[in-house]
Amino acid sequence: MKISKRHLLNFSILIPYLLLSILGLIVVYSTTSATLIQEGKSALQLVRNQGFFWILSLILIVVIYKFKLDLLRNDRLIRLVIFAEMILLVLARLVGIRVNGAYGWISVGPLTIQPAEYLKIIIIWYLANYFSKQQEAIKIYDFQVLTQNRWFPRAFNDWRFVILILIGSLGIFPDLGNATILVLVALIMYTVSGIAYRWFITFLGLLVSGSTLFLYSIYFIGVDKFSRIPVFGYVAKRFSAFFNPFNDLADAGHQLANSYYAIVNGGWFGLGLGNSIEKRGYLPEAHTDFVFSIVIEEFGFVGASLILALVFFLILRIILVGIKAENPFNSMFALGVGGMILVQVFVNIGGISGLIPSTGVTFPFLSQGGNSLLVLSVAIAFVLNIDACEKRSKIYRELEKNSYNYM
Repeated sequence: MKISKRHLLNFSILIPYLLLSILGLIVVYSTTSATLIQEGKSALQLVRNQGFFWILSLILIVVIYKFKLDLLRNDRLIRLVIFAEMILLVLARLVGIRVNGAYGWISVGPLTIQPAEYLKIIIIWYLANYFSKQQEAIKIYDFQVLTQNRWFPRAFNDWRFVILILIGSLGIFPDLGNATILVLVALIMYTVSGIAYRWFITFLGLLVSGSTLFLYSIYFIGVDKFSRIPVFGYVAKRFSAFFNPFNDLADAGHQLANSYYAIVNGGWFGLGLGNSIEKRGYLPEAHTDFVFSIVIEEFGFVGASLILALVFFLILRIILVGIKAENPFNSMFALGVGGMILVQVFVNIGGISGLIPSTGVTFPFLSQGGNSLLVLSVAIAFVLNIDACEKRSKIYRELEKNSYNYM
């Protein structure tokens, strides 16, 4: 008996995804229309672009849902995708357009492609495939299987060297925001690989300690001296704003200070959809990095909390798919996707609230950015496919077991 996957679709993931995507289109229009009109452009310009990527995303979800998951475990295909991604990253640096002091966008007619966004799903895919093939050895030798008893990689095919190249390549733009997300995603994938949890706590402690030491070093050395470093120069103002945004309201602290004003303006119930004050030229990047500040201003703390609750519900349902999955690859892939979205939410909210330096990371679904929406949609499509395949495998095992008992 053949069971079709269309009967096993997980609506507890699909419906929140659709709601958040539609809400994202509304928020994009709300945060961009006023500025576009002031510039003499169509108020629908950016929401049309976002809508195009969403329609493309829906098509990809349908196509990916019908995939056989065995295709994802093809080492040759993964190497080919990584090679193609590296070419796109090089092209983005050589012929790409510059935005806010950083490269990384390739203009294709009216659309732009941001190759760095696709690294998120590629790293999850690559590590899930690699770690899933080491499960038997990990059960016996723990993390030593993954490190090969060496702290530093000595071969080009070592997974640590591959990840180092992929994440390190973002330094040429520079794009430290996405690099931060990728480092945390790689840490999550390492954690769910099957190693003992004490190693995760150790590495997390080292990461937090290193980050704290790094921030204090910048504070004592001075932002001015730090800004002279080529790779970090463009983010020096963000670190300056993190320490005290009100010291330089006209320059470094302008963005974060206006984010605070937007949050305060919103109060409990907000100013109403479309009534934000800060988006009218006061808060830079109101439609991307700081979109959630505008969401709080227009929807209030109550409305923003409900949106966050929906996002966290989606994340929990994705993580639950990973927990229930019996196939190691399926489990790690789903957990990686859930972790990726969770990290992106925390880093973005931490940036707009001043808990951590602003990194330029967008808020999932709500920020304007077709590439980000496309990556999220593809990731969720794979999770839906994984969930359906796991359910179907379980049904087949139950049928086989029952038929054996009747015999």
